[in-house]
Amino acid sequence: MPESSSVDGVRSAPSSLPIPEPPPMPAPVGVEPWADRFPWLIAGTTTRGGAPAAPFDLGLFGNAPVAAVLGRWEALRRWTGMRAVVHSRQLHGTGLRLHRHANPGLHLTPPGDAHLTREPGLLLTVALADCVPIFVVAPERRVIALVHAGWRGSAAGILEHTIHSFQTRFGVDPEALHLHLGPAIGADAYEVGPEVFRGLGLPDPGGPALLDLRGVLVERAERAGVDRRQITRTERGTLRDPRFFSHRGGDTGRQVAFLGIRDPGPDDDAPSPPDSNADSEP
Repeated sequence: MPESSSVDGVRSAPSSLPIPEPPPMPAPVGVEPWADRFPWLIAGTTTRGGAPAAPFDLGLFGNAPVAAVLGRWEALRRWTGMRAVVHSRQLHGTGLRLHRHANPGLHLTPPGDAHLTREPGLLLTVALADCVPIFVVAPERRVIALVHAGWRGSAAGILEHTIHSFQTRFGVDPEALHLHLGPAIGADAYEVGPEVFRGLGLPDPGGPALLDLRGVLVERAERAGVDRRQITRTERGTLRDPRFFSHRGGDTGRQVAFLGIRDPGPDDDAPSPPDSNADSEP
């Protein structure tokens, strides 16, 4: 399968559009448990900002003016200091994209709900408006993944598939992984029907009930072999917190979770794990 700048079929963001000077980027929400522990990572979730500026909507597949959205993506790239950014249309499935390298700029890959890399300077992103972003890192091998997990993708096994890919692609066992679950719709606001509980393998509540999707994902990660002591979560809820876009709240905009490995310094001698030759997984 041919490689281009990142994975098969990658295309750069349109260059013929007039992209305005990037606007100031509102302060993102970081991954606090990792800030001091993994200083070689850049990780967080953007916020919506707002008045007097336009909302910091990063939705590439919505109705927002494309040039304005691309300007915000460039603002994100500059803020993080990354050379390249990768993003996909998300299908609430188990598609995973492995990224080896990327030329500078924004790159749109074939659809997928998880991204995996060991490449410094390459920013992984997933778009969100209530679903759970899952940040995954193997610190000893410096391999990272970023997962978009709604209830359908969770039921399909996107998290387990990603954990397994660390093992098959890079020889990293689940107990070596650290996970963080970022801002998403909270357990106090996410009311769903019994079919969602059944789809997730949970007891049927007999009617609409509140669901803690982050809690479900923590349990799934543990069953997949991740040490519970290495799993953290925020309680920030996208529906209740006005800093975030929320699909349930009627928003059409999207924030983005991002995760990248900073370019190494001259004394950085992190080991390079083995890598398979495939570029993507169905």
